[in-house]
Amino acid sequence: MQDKSAEAKMIHEAEQAFDRRRRTFGLIFAPIFAVAVMLTPIDALTLEAHKLLAIMVLVAMWWITEPVPIPVTSLLGPTLAVVTGAIPVDKAFASFANPTIFLFMGGFILAKAMMMHGLDKRFAYWLLARQWVGSNPRRIFLAIGLATALCSGWVSNTATAAMMFPIALGLLTSIKEMFAANGREIDLSEYKYATGLMLMTAYSASIGGVLTPIGTPPNLIMIGFLSSMENIQISFFQWMIWGFVAMFFYFIIAYVVLSKMFPADVDKIDGAEEFIRKKVSELGEWTRAQKNTLCAFAIAVTLWILPGIMNIFLGDSSPVLSMYNKLFPEAIAAMVGALLLFILPVNFSKREFTITWKDASAGIEWGTLILFGGGLAMGGMMYTTGLSKWLGDLIVNAMGGTISQVIFVAVFSVLALLLSELTSHTAATNMIGPIAITIAVSAGLSPVPVSVGIALSASLGFMLPVSTPPNAIVYASGYVPITKMIKTGVYIDFIGIACVTIPIAIWLVTAIVG
Repeated sequence: MQDKSAEAKMIHEAEQAFDRRRRTFGLIFAPIFAVAVMLTPIDALTLEAHKLLAIMVLVAMWWITEPVPIPVTSLLGPTLAVVTGAIPVDKAFASFANPTIFLFMGGFILAKAMMMHGLDKRFAYWLLARQWVGSNPRRIFLAIGLATALCSGWVSNTATAAMMFPIALGLLTSIKEMFAANGREIDLSEYKYATGLMLMTAYSASIGGVLTPIGTPPNLIMIGFLSSMENIQISFFQWMIWGFVAMFFYFIIAYVVLSKMFPADVDKIDGAEEFIRKKVSELGEWTRAQKNTLCAFAIAVTLWILPGIMNIFLGDSSPVLSMYNKLFPEAIAAMVGALLLFILPVNFSKREFTITWKDASAGIEWGTLILFGGGLAMGGMMYTTGLSKWLGDLIVNAMGGTISQVIFVAVFSVLALLLSELTSHTAATNMIGPIAITIAVSAGLSPVPVSVGIALSASLGFMLPVSTPPNAIVYASGYVPITKMIKTGVYIDFIGIACVTIPIAIWLVTAIVG
């Protein structure tokens, strides 16, 4: 055990040393590279686009190396664009008022209320308490993954992993106690099933994020880029169709890989059902706050998916659908649900409502909103100055002027995956999203397939603890050796891209062309 602790300490120290070198490199060399780009003559670019290219070099390198917090870098880009005269201030910061930001904000507030009042735990324990789950370790493995994935489609991946982590730990404690009662002592840090259950919790949190536009930032970022750059509108319902297909197959891949690599060596976990029943009983009866939260959430979801249903039965040219989309766009649907939480009373005589602003503001991931706004701002400025078209033409010409849609999607999917393993998946999507869309348009291709490919691939960061917060959460348990995380992550990452992301993109191409 001491040897394993020493090994973990060495790995942790190596990670810290690498982070220090990475940040120092970015802090020193990113400005130097940016200045070098500015001093290099590029006749094909306007002065404004040339300035923005230098700023993009700085921003991209700082997003990757993180010498300062990523949201700070996201504000730095538009600020430098104004200071250097590349873009007027009203255009540089207009993206921070993009309706998609308010869709995110409404989603954050709804998610905070669900977590604060235990609605997410009610769902998770309800699923785990189903009769088909019982004490079977393989079914518990499946149920933990399903509960995590379905929750993370609506609540942040990090919050979902943090919620499910102690549940998984409790089940592992039941396993340890069962073995102890039978005279067998086990070390959970060396027990395969413990590693598998921890990884299933982390990976399912990331996989579930692809289900809805608000499930994870890359989804909304690419939807926002398509809207602002090419005026292509992707509805909540439409994304959920693609997201459900991707989530379903990603989940199957993860379940099969993990269950084969980390099988249980028992057919029954004594104490598992009692553990779950105890947790369910501790939840007590439904409270007024929980009922209010469920009502607000149900209204928001109904408003989100109703246009898709109307489109099926009335057609996309229906005046009723057109009027509905004007009155209740997705950002407004999110805000309606969120604002109801401040109006629905818990105890009206004491003027207590479902959520307070203090609680709601604590649940809003302000850094994510700033990063999202900064990414949209940089993408918009690249489009406005012609920088993205120049980059697109440069890459298209370098590839001989013709690009296969499948190869194009595959290249950017892998690029999004690799970047998201090394830095924030939100920053990675912000970096390559505008370039991919512009290249697609320059090559005469639809930008939708590559956008979907990038968003889905950016959610496949499974190889390292630093790739996603859910990975870091389960790695901290001590039950997940980093070599096991890397090995399983490689399998699921690339099987996922090959079997899910690219086929969905090809399906979209067929649908668009057809």
